[in-house]
Amino acid sequence: MGKIKIAICGIGNCASSLIQGIEYYREENGKAPIGLMHPEIGGYRPSDIEVVAAFDVDARKVGKDVSEAIFQPPNCTTVFHPNVPKMGVQVSMGRVLDGVSEHMKDYDPAHTFVVSEAKEAEKADIVKTLKGSGAEILLNYLPVGSERAVRFYAECALEAGVALINNMPVFIASDDAWAKRFEAAGLPIIGDDIKSQLGATIVHRTLANLFKRRGVKLERTYQLNTGGNTDFLNMLNRARLASKKESKTEAVQSVLKERLHAEDIHVGPSDYVAWQKDNKVCFIRMEGKLFGDVAMNLELRLSVEDSPNSGGVVIDAIRCCKLALDRGKGGILYSPSSYFMKHPPRQFPDDEAYRLTEDFIAGRRDA
Repeated sequence: MGKIKIAICGIGNCASSLIQGIEYYREENGKAPIGLMHPEIGGYRPSDIEVVAAFDVDARKVGKDVSEAIFQPPNCTTVFHPNVPKMGVQVSMGRVLDGVSEHMKDYDPAHTFVVSEAKEAEKADIVKTLKGSGAEILLNYLPVGSERAVRFYAECALEAGVALINNMPVFIASDDAWAKRFEAAGLPIIGDDIKSQLGATIVHRTLANLFKRRGVKLERTYQLNTGGNTDFLNMLNRARLASKKESKTEAVQSVLKERLHAEDIHVGPSDYVAWQKDNKVCFIRMEGKLFGDVAMNLELRLSVEDSPNSGGVVIDAIRCCKLALDRGKGGILYSPSSYFMKHPPRQFPDDEAYRLTEDFIAGRRDA
């Protein structure tokens, strides 16, 4: 099979984990790979993914080879594969817009962004880079709340003729107007807001579905999360959280037998704890009634390294997007979106989303 050429906007912790993973699985040397949902999709392996363009606004990353930029501060994720070879791809200066929250300038530069003094890119610059690199797919890894910036890069993708995987909770794939534009352009899109491999959302959804199937009435629930990466620092600005909260809450509400009243469900980021770095700790509580209307409750604590936890899911999303390109399929990829994303255009229970995605990979369905 050929290479899958990707561009990335936002060279943060998630991009670091993804790129480390591509190299890590390249060196598995035929051993059964650990940590992948699909070692192969349509003949494509993780090692077939090639980064051909990258955009960021941090002075410590712009102008550096991607292989170096992924290890620059404020990135703080686990380095599980330090020997990433030079790629010959420099990180280009992107466009700031609302990609950096104002409150972050009050923190130590080691934990936040240092915006480059280089001239910000215009749309024509981004489009030129995408076209010149041969990129087929653009991955969006911008910070939560970057509404204008995400739409700017979505416009660039359309104009450059590249597919889009929207890993963040700014609604593009699940916005009908945007979806129609990608369909009209014949470009696949997967979105919105990546699920982790085994993270807070998928665990909460699985437990909610278990309550439903076992006849337990769920009366109230919360999901509280803490972390110490730039994502959690960024989300201290509650004004940037509207779409994130909607995305995470709807992911749980959509699998319940009866939707909970807004006062009885709280799902969302909670606080920034600097020393946790990229470790995310999730607390879930669920209260309900079982046989005889007798009360019960469940409490769970989950601790994961946040960015590697999404890497394996994104690797699958990239390969599914490539299959769509190979098949000449544009517009929303409903099946992969429902399985890989928190806020897809159509929500399905996870076991059904899994079956739909397997059918898509096998070519038994188009979307």
